[in-house]
Amino acid sequence: MPKIESSEIYLAKAKYDAYSNRKYPFLDNSNAKVAVIDMESEIKSRNTGTNIHEMVQKSRQYFNTGATKHVQFRKQQLQALNRMLDENSKDLEIALAKDLNKSPMESQITEIEFLKNDIRSIISHVSEWSKPIFVPKPLINAFDKLFIYREPYGLVLVMGAWNYPIQLTLAPLVGAIAAGNCAIIKPSEHSPSCAQIIARLIPKYLDNNAFKVFLGGVPETTDLLKERFDYIFYTGSTTIGRIVQEAAAKHLTPVTLELGGKSPAFVDSTADINIAVKRILWGKLINAGQTCVAPDYILCSKETEKRLIQSAEEVVRTWYGEDAKKSPDYGRIISNRHFERLQTFLNDKTKIALGGKFDENEKFIEPTVLVNVHPNDPIMQEEIFGPILPILTVNDVSEAVNFINSRERPLALYIFTKNKKVKDSILKETSSGGVAINDTVMHTIVDTLPFGGIGYSGMGAYHGKASFDTFTHNKSVLEKDFNIIFEKMAEPKYPPYNKTKQKYIMFLTTHRGHLSFSFLWYVICFILGIGAAVLFIRFFA
Repeated sequence: MPKIESSEIYLAKAKYDAYSNRKYPFLDNSNAKVAVIDMESEIKSRNTGTNIHEMVQKSRQYFNTGATKHVQFRKQQLQALNRMLDENSKDLEIALAKDLNKSPMESQITEIEFLKNDIRSIISHVSEWSKPIFVPKPLINAFDKLFIYREPYGLVLVMGAWNYPIQLTLAPLVGAIAAGNCAIIKPSEHSPSCAQIIARLIPKYLDNNAFKVFLGGVPETTDLLKERFDYIFYTGSTTIGRIVQEAAAKHLTPVTLELGGKSPAFVDSTADINIAVKRILWGKLINAGQTCVAPDYILCSKETEKRLIQSAEEVVRTWYGEDAKKSPDYGRIISNRHFERLQTFLNDKTKIALGGKFDENEKFIEPTVLVNVHPNDPIMQEEIFGPILPILTVNDVSEAVNFINSRERPLALYIFTKNKKVKDSILKETSSGGVAINDTVMHTIVDTLPFGGIGYSGMGAYHGKASFDTFTHNKSVLEKDFNIIFEKMAEPKYPPYNKTKQKYIMFLTTHRGHLSFSFLWYVICFILGIGAAVLFIRFFA
């Protein structure tokens, strides 16, 4: 790989460690300028003199100019965002490595290229999506125009997450831009390298009046949420999601909440175990398990459990070698707090069937599989968000369905089977944000499939057209003209009322399915033409 061109990467204090050089052998530290600074100091520095209320008001005033509503402006901003990702790809990879020890390939496929594909797709369709949508007419509106006018909400707040800090911050922004909004972007403070590079790059590429980046921790975010926005898009935990929704409710602001939950994977005896294990472990171990749609636990029979563990041992060894800590493709836990939380799940060594090693200094936890797990165990009380995979045994699909339904509805649900009845049973009898059959995670990258949760796993959806729709208000419009003939036909709606008028109006408003009235203009023109011909013959022939 070529050396990185001279650039300035802002990294959080104590994040610059030895394995970055192992992961990035092409990085010449004498060439790349790396400034190791404290995130708290950076927040204070960047926000010095920043009045949150004033920032919000200026953004709203700019939206009111109408500049962001022009489709050409939206396309230009999306093209600029795509260019930002292209021109700073390596810097973004380094920032992701600093925060999460992500490999270059993982950074590209799960963050950078994901965004670029979404941007390209939306650019190619945004002109069409922005046009008014003409809708079918009932009889009473035969001569009216009925359409849905697509308009932006206004000023939106996008609150990103730390686990995919580039993708989960900028993907909602793509939808906000495409729909014609102004936005304030709040990256997560828990991924400081990525937060800082976003704060540095966005002003260089996007319109500074329309799109502003705000860095901050809990106090700053609390103050920001006191402001009135026209839409809030939050990605993160259910606990903070409640706080965001409560803050939004004070202003009756609509929200999208992309949360998480415990996403189950059911595996029956008909599944190809080796393929199933690879797909489950890939979904579980990318980003060291810190993925909102990672399979959280497995439900299977005792016999299937033995086959899964045997296959998992071979897969982990093939992917990461004898020591996953030395693999350049295996991530790290984001913070000491999250590491300590995950470490408590490994206290009972009798439950560890695979892995279980950890290193506090590197915030490393080995790919781990647990067995003999009870539904009341601590690991089953919260989303794991780490590379630990518990297996719970069930006797059949009915027991699995009952277990899933006894808990909060998950963001994702995974089914591994060749049995159509089993697949259909789980699909029909459970509820989740999304489902992947015989795979994990991959349904989230399909831009024609809306991605979002239900219940405790979230509300609203995005990706592709769903992103545009999320940040778009559908304004219903009825348009009439002042044609005197049509006004006479509508006279019965005016007082004084009587039975005849009532029957007439009820006849016009009775639902008869959606009929097409486009032919009526031809009929009217034909009748008027005949009438004109008759009059001409009578008076002038």
